[in-house]
Amino acid sequence: MRQQWEGEGKPMRKADGSEALARIRQMRRDMTPAEALLWSRLRARRLGGYKFKRQEWLGGYVADFYCWEAKLIVEVDGSQHHEQANYDAERDAWLGRRGLKVLRFWNNEVTGQMEAVLERILSVIEGRLPSPSHLPSAGGSLPLPEGERGL
Repeated sequence: MRQQWEGEGKPMRKADGSEALARIRQMRRDMTPAEALLWSRLRARRLGGYKFKRQEWLGGYVADFYCWEAKLIVEVDGSQHHEQANYDAERDAWLGRRGLKVLRFWNNEVTGQMEAVLERILSVIEGRLPSPSHLPSAGGSLPLPEGERGL
C-alpha cells in the first residue's frame, strides 16, 4: 500500500494508479547508463545486505533508488539538474520533513568513482540506523559477550 502524506503535491496518476505505474515502468526500462551501473551494485542486497528499490514512488515524487530500512533516497543526476536546482531543493525539503534523507550524485561520480559512491551510501545508511547494541531486547539490555561481567 502506498504511504500517504499530508499535503502531497499534485497527483501524478489517475485514481486507479495507471498513469504513475506506466511512468515508473518506463523509467525502469529507460534508466540512464549511470543509473543502470549503480543499480547493478545496489540490487539484490549487494551493498551491505540492505534492500533498495528503484523508481520508488514517494508522496508524488519518484526516487531513483530507495532504501526503506534507512529511509534513504539515492538520486543520480545528469546535467538537466543544473536547470532544476530550485525544484530539487523543494523536493528534497519536502521529503526531509517526512524523515527521508536524499543523497545526490552526479552521473560522472557514479561512472568514474563507483567505490567512493558506494562507501558514501553505506556510511549514510549506517549512520541512520541504530547500533545493534542500542536495540531493546525482550529481557531488557543485551547480554554481555561471554567472559565479560557487568559491574
